[in-house]
Amino acid sequence: MSLNQKMITILLFPLIGLMSCGNEKKETAETKQVQKVVITLKGSDTVLPLGQKEAEDFMKKDSTASITVVGGGSGVGITALADGTTDIAMASRDLKTDEKLKFTEAKKDIQQITIAFDALSVIVNPENKVMQLTREQLEKIYTGEITNWKDVGGANEKIVAYSRESSSGTYEFFKDHVLSKKNYATTVLSMPATGAIVQSVSQTKGAIGYVGLAYESIGVKSLSVSYDQGKTYVAPSVSAAKDKSYPISRPLYYMYEIGAASKVKAFIDFALSDEGQKIVAEIGYVPLK
Repeated sequence: MSLNQKMITILLFPLIGLMSCGNEKKETAETKQVQKVVITLKGSDTVLPLGQKEAEDFMKKDSTASITVVGGGSGVGITALADGTTDIAMASRDLKTDEKLKFTEAKKDIQQITIAFDALSVIVNPENKVMQLTREQLEKIYTGEITNWKDVGGANEKIVAYSRESSSGTYEFFKDHVLSKKNYATTVLSMPATGAIVQSVSQTKGAIGYVGLAYESIGVKSLSVSYDQGKTYVAPSVSAAKDKSYPISRPLYYMYEIGAASKVKAFIDFALSDEGQKIVAEIGYVPLK
């Protein structure tokens, strides 16, 4: 072999090595792209701000995760879970009997994880002088028996009651635990989202509504509520929900199919971790511990 041939051979080896390294980097990038985990959360508007913040922080920790969070109501999320169009259903109520039956017929085992607790706040316009109501008064307002604020110690003004739509877990919880399972009056105005209730109450002097604790704002006023016929009134707060002195409290859930547990496990574990529970408190709900 001549000197020139040796030089050419020596120069080729580094070039081949560089090409090989370039291919390895390309393959690694492609592999990471393939391994990207796409997760969808859908459901409860109450859980929505918590799900959004948890997803945002989780994606910062795990660059392979891509998480989409959509509201619409607990019923919407649970239906999507049954249809296979969401990985996790966000819910502010337990599964109904007919929903459990639907999952059973579809041969889907559902895991229901409590991720936080919430206090359901009854809100009015800040100009309203009423500061407190009993459960019985709330029931009569939402079933249409009481229609004027003067009947509960307020001004001579028509009551405009706002509620979530029937697909909402908050709607169901309020009906079961405040209205004693009685039907809402036909005059009650249904709103598509919790934020819409807050906005409507803030703009309507005679309005009343109910929202998750995290949705309280300076544009509305929260009422103290009594469940012992007026002997004791308690205002909604994280501390009152934690010690169970506030009567309208409830758990919040993530639900997923057990067969898809490996896909969502890391995110669920994050929601239950100390870091995830710190987010619960930051959003305005009650951590598990």
